[in-house]
Formats: sequence, C-alpha cells, structure tokens
Amino acid sequence: MATARWNGEIIARSDDTRVVEGNHYFPIESVFPQYLRPSETTTVCPWKGTANYYTLEVDGKQNPDAAWFYAEPKPEAAQIKDRVAFWRGVEVTD
Repeated sequence: MATARWNGEIIARSDDTRVVEGNHYFPIESVFPQYLRPSETTTVCPWKGTANYYTLEVDGKQNPDAAWFYAEPKPEAAQIKDRVAFWRGVEVTD
C-alpha cells in the first residue's frame, strides 16, 4: 500500500500505483479531493505529454503545484491516465 503524506496528513493511499521515472502515480479516486486546489500551471514532457497541476492545501498551508497529472497522456504513457503523482516535500512510502 503506497501512501502520500504532506503537512501531517495522508493525501492519497492506494495498493494500485504505477511507478514511472521514480514517481508513484495514484489512481485519482485514491487521492483525497479536499486537499487539492486547481492550478493554472502546465508543463510538457516529450514522451508523456502535457501535465496539469494541483496545489495541495492542508490545515491552511499551501504547497503550490505539488501534484500533477496527465489528462491526455501520449500513447507511450497511457498507464498513467487518470492518475496523480506528487513532489515538493510530499512523502510517498510503499
């Protein structure tokens, strides 16, 4: 079971993550939505496509763009569609 924590709270938990480039991608339904805030940020990966981001908010503290997902990943990255990964101080354990 993989768990993502930030600011003392569990923000995602799943036994069905996909590890790509060292990052656990959690199914979107395993991420607690109360901690996600939409972000305007996007980045482009040559083989995965365009990433969209969420800012995490826990107990009034924000972690900008600490979660990302690929709404329409390229075919080579189809296994991460509808999944969310974390960084910027988010601790992921499995």
